[in-house]
Amino acid sequence: MTVLICITGRDNSKLEQKLRASLPGVEISQWPNCSNLAAVEFVIAWNAPDELWPQLPNLKVVQSFGAGVDGIALKQLPQHVAVTRIVDTGLADDMAEYILTHVLAHKLRLREYTRKQNQQQWKPRRVKAYNHVGILGLGELGLAAAISLRNNNFIVSGWSRTHKEVDGINCYYGQNAIHQFLENLDYLVCLLPLTTHTSGILNRVVFEQLPNDSVLINVARGQHLVDDDLLWALDNHQLAGATLDVFNAEPLKPEHPFWHHPLITITPHCAAITDLATVCDQIVFNINAHFSKQSLKNQIDKAIGY
Repeated sequence: MTVLICITGRDNSKLEQKLRASLPGVEISQWPNCSNLAAVEFVIAWNAPDELWPQLPNLKVVQSFGAGVDGIALKQLPQHVAVTRIVDTGLADDMAEYILTHVLAHKLRLREYTRKQNQQQWKPRRVKAYNHVGILGLGELGLAAAISLRNNNFIVSGWSRTHKEVDGINCYYGQNAIHQFLENLDYLVCLLPLTTHTSGILNRVVFEQLPNDSVLINVARGQHLVDDDLLWALDNHQLAGATLDVFNAEPLKPEHPFWHHPLITITPHCAAITDLATVCDQIVFNINAHFSKQSLKNQIDKAIGY
């Protein structure tokens, strides 16, 4: 039995070393250097090439290397293959701090004062009255962000696919409630999982339902956002600003207009970075669970994509 690592776009040597140290009896290979793909039952993957999956006749488990599974080609996997993801409690705390920081940065006009400093202007203004934050997606990260904002005296609304109740949070659910959720927000934060239903959800239709002085914060996936629609909304005063941590193509290309737009704050996909030790602990648990025929941790429902 073999475990295969297929995580593209990064150096996986430290991950392989940690797994070998924790699993001395398990054969561990990295794609494409695997001599016997028929022996592979467990794959740790992110953005694996499409040609990999048909070459694994005995595949049983795919472990996502991320908190989401949008880097896994779910439609190419046989029905019996289980898919799991990483859950990092520290990730939720980091994400909540990032969102609170950028909400406050806008409320306190920090970008404006940085520009004035560069121009040697001394022009104090009152803080913005903005106080209502809406969070698209009330999963683990969204819930942590909502509670953090609530505890810092913000009015918080949340939207989710299914019904949820959270103390002190105005909860909306289902497609029919989207307009009511959006209509009075000062900040819209996207923390949705990326699925076929949520791809491109941050678009002109949504922006036109927001008050024209609201601010977008996208910390989910770049594919949630229609770039040209955001530029339209900012240039036509439909939105007052945006903070973006994720992008359709990463790194963001030098010629992309987001870099120099006066109303956009960019960070390099750093809102919440998973700790490698936490990742390894969960992967090792699931590898051992699979080989001992025990229940896997953090298994997703492939039908809905999370």
